[in-house]
Amino acid sequence: MRKLLLGLLLVAACHKQTTTVTPSPRTTAVRTGPGADTPRAAVDAFLGAVRAQDLQAMSVIWGNKEGPVRDSKIIGRDELEKREVVLMRCFRHDSYRVLSDIPAADGERQLQVELKRGTVARTTDFFTARGGDRWFVRTANVDPVKEFCTGK
Repeated sequence: MRKLLLGLLLVAACHKQTTTVTPSPRTTAVRTGPGADTPRAAVDAFLGAVRAQDLQAMSVIWGNKEGPVRDSKIIGRDELEKREVVLMRCFRHDSYRVLSDIPAADGERQLQVELKRGTVARTTDFFTARGGDRWFVRTANVDPVKEFCTGK
C-alpha cells in the first residue's frame, strides 16, 4: 500500500499541467507605430533612440502635427538621416531627467529636460506636437547643449 501511495504521489508530482489564459475584455493592446501616447513618452522615446543610436526609432518619434517627418515630403531620406545623426550627436547623454512639462503655443507641450554627459549637465527645452492622437518631438533647443555636439 505504501508503494502504491508513493507511486501515485510521484506521478502527481511529475504531471504537467497547462492552463489557458484568456485575456479579459479590459486588457488594452500595446500601441505600436509612429509617435507616442503622451508628450513625456515622446521625449522618452526620442532620447532612448538617441542613446541607442537608432535612426529608425528616431524617425518615428520626430515629427509634427502632420505626423512623423519620415512620412512627409519636407525632406528626403538622405537629408533626414544626416539631420538625425547631428541630433544624436548633440543630444547624446548618459542620463536625463524631465524637469517640467508646460503648455506651449498651438497646443504643443514644452518639456524642460536636464541632460547629463559625464560630469556636465545642461538643461534644454523639447517641444512636442500632437498629430492625431499621437505625440511627436517637433524640435529641441540645441543651443544649451552645443558643447555636447562637438565633445567626445
